[in-house]
Amino acid sequence: MGAQFQHDHIVHFYHLHALDWVDIVSALKADPKKTAALADNVSNAPWGGAVYFKNVQQRLQTFVDSGQLGPFANAYWGHSAYNLPPEANLMASAHYIEALRLQAKAARMHAIFGGKNPHPQSLVVGGVTCVRDLTPGRIAEFLYITKEAQDFIKNVYIPDLLAVASFYKDWGAIGGTSNFLAWGEFPETANEPESLYMPRGVVMKRNLGGVKMAHQDKVTEDVTRAWYEDGGAQHPYKGETRPLQEDPKYKPGDGKYSWFKAPRYEGQPCEVGPLARVLVAYAKGHKDIKPIVDNVLKTLNVPAGALFSTLGRTAARGIETMAIGEQMQTWVDELVANLKSGDSKTYQPYEMPDSAMGVGLNDVPRGSLGHWVQVENKKIKNYQYVVPSTWNLGPRDVNNNLGPVEEALIGTPVADPKKPLEVLRTVHSFDPCVACGVHVIDPDSNQVYKIKAL
Repeated sequence: MGAQFQHDHIVHFYHLHALDWVDIVSALKADPKKTAALADNVSNAPWGGAVYFKNVQQRLQTFVDSGQLGPFANAYWGHSAYNLPPEANLMASAHYIEALRLQAKAARMHAIFGGKNPHPQSLVVGGVTCVRDLTPGRIAEFLYITKEAQDFIKNVYIPDLLAVASFYKDWGAIGGTSNFLAWGEFPETANEPESLYMPRGVVMKRNLGGVKMAHQDKVTEDVTRAWYEDGGAQHPYKGETRPLQEDPKYKPGDGKYSWFKAPRYEGQPCEVGPLARVLVAYAKGHKDIKPIVDNVLKTLNVPAGALFSTLGRTAARGIETMAIGEQMQTWVDELVANLKSGDSKTYQPYEMPDSAMGVGLNDVPRGSLGHWVQVENKKIKNYQYVVPSTWNLGPRDVNNNLGPVEEALIGTPVADPKKPLEVLRTVHSFDPCVACGVHVIDPDSNQVYKIKAL
C-alpha cells in the first residue's frame, strides 16, 4: 500500500496535474544555463547542467516541430494564467520526463508483493498470497526501489512542488472546500483505528481545533440529483442501486444530472483524499506530518488557511508521500525482524458465516474508501461501496448542498471561458476517477444485470 502511494502521487503530480501549471511550449524559450542554475538552487536532482537541459529542450522542440505533441497535445499552451518563467518550465519539463522513468520502477516495487500495479492480486480473505516473495532477494529489491523513489521525492518532487507553488501562491485562496473526512490507513498494530499511521478523523467547517473521530454509521448516500430511482438518503448497509428506467440523459429542469450518488457524513458533503488525511493528521499533531506542513507553510510564507485550497490539496499530496515513504523503512525493518524470528505467517483461515454484516474502511491514494456487505445463507445479500471520487464528485443532495468539487469551483477566476485552464487545476487536484464511482449498465437497454457466481 505504501508503494502504491509513492507511485500514485508521483504520477499524479508530474503526469496528471503538472501541465496545469507548467507551460511546456514556453520551455523552448528558456536559457539552458539559467535553467541549470535554477535547478541547482531549488533541488538536489542527480542530473542537471546546461548540456542536459539543452538536450531536453531539443527533444521538446522535436515534438513541436513534428506537429505531433503526443502527451502534450491537449493543453492550453501560452495561456495567460501560466506564471512560471521559461527556465522553470524547462526544469519542470525535464523532471516530467525523469518521473516517467521512475514511475516504471515504482510500479515494479508495487508488484513485488502485490502481484501487479495498480490493483494488487495478492489480497485474499484472511491474508495475502505473496508468502513465496518473503525472501532476502525480493525484500532487498523492494527496499532498493523504495529508497530510490524516496530520494526522488525528497530531492526532486518536493523541491519542484515548492518552486512551482511559489509562483502560484494566490491559489492558496482558490478551490477550497469546508468539510474533510479520512478513514485513515496503515495500521501499525492490531489496535485499529488508534494505531493508524495516517489517522482517522473528520474536520467540519475547517475547524482544525475540533477534529473528531469518524464513524461509519454516520454515512449516507443521497440520490436526489442522480440518475437513480428516487428514495431517501440511505446508509450503505441499506443502499440500493436502481438506475432510472427512462432515458437518463440530462434534461434541464428535472433536477438530475449525474451518475454519482451524493455521499454525506452527518448530512454534510466531505472532501476526501490527501488534503483530508493531512488536515486530520495536522490537527492531531502528527509527529511526522505536522513538521512537514509547518515547513511548507513557512517556506511559501502563507498562512495555515492556505491549506484549504487547490494549492493546499496539491501540496498535501507531496507532504504525505514523503512521510509515508520515510515510514516504509520502519515497516520493512519490522517485516525483516519478523522473518528472522521465524514469523512468516501471511494467512488466517476464514469461513463464511451463515449471516453477517461487515464493513471495511481504508484510505487509498485518492481518498476514503468504504465497503459494506450483508451476508445471508453464506451468500452476499447486499453490497455497496463508497469510493473517493463518489465523495468528491457527487452532486447536490436533497438539501441542495453542493458536492466538494462543485463547492471548490465556486468563485474560480477564469481568464478565457473557451480555455478553462483554471477549472482544470482544481478538478485535477482531486485526481478524479469517474470510472471508480459509477455503476455499469447496458447503454442500450438501461438494464442492470444480475450475475450468479457458481
